[in-house]
Amino acid sequence: MADEPKREGVDTGSKSPPVEERLPPQEILELDHVYEALDHPRRRYLCYTLLEDTRWTLTDLATKLAAWENDISEHAVTSDQRERVYVSLYHAHVPKLVDESIITFDDVTETITTAENAAQVLAALEGMGASLDSNQETHARSDMDDEER
Repeated sequence: MADEPKREGVDTGSKSPPVEERLPPQEILELDHVYEALDHPRRRYLCYTLLEDTRWTLTDLATKLAAWENDISEHAVTSDQRERVYVSLYHAHVPKLVDESIITFDDVTETITTAENAAQVLAALEGMGASLDSNQETHARSDMDDEER
């Protein structure tokens, strides 16, 4: 054993640092609402829209998301495409984001607005940029750029 040559790149004499030193800070691990929000592509699309405007009707949001998902303009979205997204948002994704205090939803006007945890989610989205999903980022940014011109 003592005569064995050392393997290059392998440190056989040192121990790994304690687990506590290898984990991210506890504050990061406790941001479950951020991870839950960004877990599903449709929720990421919804959160991207919040970077553009913090108030949306569910119909307008469904139209925008259907356009992104089908890589078409909002004017080309069919009623079937809009309806599929609308139902998914209404029954699954909006309630999830409401539960995580990222958005609020007014049942009467079917309007979505940002809530207390939205800032953290939006900051995470901006910080991650295209690393989440380059197509979503490209769609979101190009639509926002077109509207600013």
